[in-house]
Amino acid sequence: MRVCRHRCLLGAFAMLLCASVALHLLVALFLLSAHHTTCELSQCLFTQPHDDLTSANRSHPAPSHMAAVTGRWKQEVRAGEVNITKLEALFSHALYNLHAPPSHDDDWLLKVRSKGSEGHNEEQWLSDSKEGYDPIQWNTSTETHPPWLRFHLGISRWQLYQHRDANVAVLLQQLAINRIVSAVQKTGGTQLKLLLTFPNYGQALFKPMKQERYEETNVNLFYFSDFERHNAEIAAFHLDRILGFRRVPPVVGRLIDVIKEIKDVTTDHKLARTFFTSPVGNTCFYGQCSYYCSTEHAVCGRPRTLEGSLAAMLPDLSLSPRRTWRNPWRRSYSRSKLALWETTPTYCNSVKKTPPYDQGTRLVDLIDMTILDFLQSNMDRHHYETFEIFGNNTFLIHLDNGRAFGRYSKDEPSILTPLVQCCRIRRSTLSRLRLLSLPEYRLSDVMRASLSHDPLATVAPMLAEPHLSALDRRLDTVLQAIQRCLLQYGDVIYDDIPNYPA
Repeated sequence: MRVCRHRCLLGAFAMLLCASVALHLLVALFLLSAHHTTCELSQCLFTQPHDDLTSANRSHPAPSHMAAVTGRWKQEVRAGEVNITKLEALFSHALYNLHAPPSHDDDWLLKVRSKGSEGHNEEQWLSDSKEGYDPIQWNTSTETHPPWLRFHLGISRWQLYQHRDANVAVLLQQLAINRIVSAVQKTGGTQLKLLLTFPNYGQALFKPMKQERYEETNVNLFYFSDFERHNAEIAAFHLDRILGFRRVPPVVGRLIDVIKEIKDVTTDHKLARTFFTSPVGNTCFYGQCSYYCSTEHAVCGRPRTLEGSLAAMLPDLSLSPRRTWRNPWRRSYSRSKLALWETTPTYCNSVKKTPPYDQGTRLVDLIDMTILDFLQSNMDRHHYETFEIFGNNTFLIHLDNGRAFGRYSKDEPSILTPLVQCCRIRRSTLSRLRLLSLPEYRLSDVMRASLSHDPLATVAPMLAEPHLSALDRRLDTVLQAIQRCLLQYGDVIYDDIPNYPA
């Protein structure tokens, strides 16, 4: 009797065990299937250029929100494709493909000496490589030149690079991925900047991230106390190109390892002494400069990765000297005083009588720069530069845009004062501004599309959406100011494209 009861209990336990195992297997299969589906969607989301998630904070969307997430993602992809199409259509427009004036030898900034000229020959282009650098094996053929040298040789009297110059994309790629062999602090200026050197002897100016991209400038700060923003330098390059100016040197974003790519390769002992580890374990440094170079304003990696902008360097001053000009509409850089132009409505009349603004294109060149600065809300244009070799008959280099794109909720009308007071503008500039106001070429859309090509766009959008909306608003303000000039004066438009149909 006891034996039978024991056998019955064993049979019952066996059945319960089998049922439990089967139930666990069913649950496991269900969870595995759900996890697999979620991961597939997450991988799609994380490869989008405007995703601001990192590997440290990724999270799988809950199944109940899957449909909404999928719909939003598909909508963003379609919008991105439309914007890319708009950008391509813009750059294919006739206004961006006008016939350039014939170029003479004296219209190029630099020229390669021909073989045998002045005792130089091809062998003088060859040299043994220094430690960490590539061997120099260049000759008179541009095919042998690194991208930075091709960029220098492509600078002309009229622009830094040509429209659709294929070398610009190659140059930006090299700036973004090339190994860094040297990092030293750039002298001068009010904030921290580094000069980075690559194995092919190319160099770039590095500006580190100082504030988050979505942050606005503190309303209590004066324009001369504002931080310089790395994404402003990047955005200025793209905006300048969209406007058809091509006067900002190529700029690209990059993630830098502050130990491997700065501290370990620097020969700048003053810079090296400023490295420290923050209380949360991040590697920081602050360098030496007039402002914002202290422990309180240190630049920190996360924990050692740092965002920044890399701008291609212009030719060395020993090869192509540049002249620095004081901007006639320079601000007072005072907390209490106003500049003369701020209190004198007829100020432009005296500027027009003063060389070099009394002849040539210098005045309309400055108006071009004014429009760029108003669109990007840059109040810090105290000087500008030109290449000496071209005299007064050349373009203005749009350098140093780090204090742009600080605020999107407020426009600064005083930046437009040169246009409002002088009522003078290039016909080509006005035509492109009108083009960018049309829905099929909307400025914010083509700007968003252009910025999506930057490597840092995979981390987060280069400009927050309110900044892009502000571009459209400010463009409308510029066109209204020009319309008022046209209604008030006759001689407003400088016709630099006489063969282009009206």
